[in-house]
Amino acid sequence: MQTSQPLVIRNSFINQLNDLSLLERDPFTPTINQDTRHTNSGVMSETIQANGYIIERLGKHNLGDLDKLHRMLYSRHHPPDYFEKKYDTAYTGVEHIGYIAYNDKRAPIGFFGVVPCFIRYEHQLHLAAQSVDTMTHPNYSFKGLFLHLATITLELCREEGIVLVFGFPAQSTVYSFMMKLKWQMTEMMDCYIVPVSIIPAERWIKKLNFTKKLYHRYQQKILREYVVDTDGVENSILKDGFAGVNRNPHYLKYRGYHKTYVIQIGSSLLWVKVRNGLVIGDIDCKPQDFDDMMEKLQKLAFKLGVHRILFHTSHQTRLATMFAERYESVPSYYVLFKDLGSKIPLDRVKFTFADIDHF
Repeated sequence: MQTSQPLVIRNSFINQLNDLSLLERDPFTPTINQDTRHTNSGVMSETIQANGYIIERLGKHNLGDLDKLHRMLYSRHHPPDYFEKKYDTAYTGVEHIGYIAYNDKRAPIGFFGVVPCFIRYEHQLHLAAQSVDTMTHPNYSFKGLFLHLATITLELCREEGIVLVFGFPAQSTVYSFMMKLKWQMTEMMDCYIVPVSIIPAERWIKKLNFTKKLYHRYQQKILREYVVDTDGVENSILKDGFAGVNRNPHYLKYRGYHKTYVIQIGSSLLWVKVRNGLVIGDIDCKPQDFDDMMEKLQKLAFKLGVHRILFHTSHQTRLATMFAERYESVPSYYVLFKDLGSKIPLDRVKFTFADIDHF
């Protein structure tokens, strides 16, 4: 059975935070000194000089600076076209929603952005967006930069017709989102952990480039008999009657900026990735097939050399119930919203890990 803190206690904690966010006054009001717009090679760029910083709207011309800031802060290298693909949300009619801040030497020092998508609720589509890749260089923390970037990005969302923004912030930034930006928390997702082996062979092997390449070939060989030629699976949240991300073919093709697989076990489809475990994004499975599917999935995970299976999900869904009856969990992602006029009951919007940008 699930061993995370009782839902009633967690909901009480969330309600207290939401109440505090309504009481606390925001001491920082961004002051924009100059706002100029120009067109360069058909791409509109917005430049703002404010509070000693130069702030530019995200666009194809400065995606490289976003990558530079990310590598500077996290020492991680994405493929060259990673951010280009991630922020190419043209299928929604809206793209490059965000702002990058620079210091006086033209070095990127902060970013706040969102990636548009559609939320389906009661057979209607609502233009929404997920807050992603929030970054502030430590030398510029606690100077109002995060708040400034977030404020003008949310205003840009309103101008572009986005009616709901959601995010899964790290614990260190939850306070700022709720107290400064007045976002509302609805729940904490659970991460269900299914043990497979005591030896995390996959994680160790990937530490060296040579063994990492060998493992990749081995992984491809093992998965070959399971992989289905499709980009993702239907959103299980919507089948349960909740509001959720609309995963049409355009959305699933867009999500190709990360390497994932759709595998078939029996009549069940699972959207997965292999990274520090076998990570499930979502599952299309009949309740009567669940136990057999999970037993075979554990055997597959063992062949892959992973030490655990992970699945993050919102509460109250069919999959959450089936996992809770069989496996232990720990609290995972905070789920926060900024409603810009959607009129969707926020507690009806649910997610699985497949909906989070780094799946």
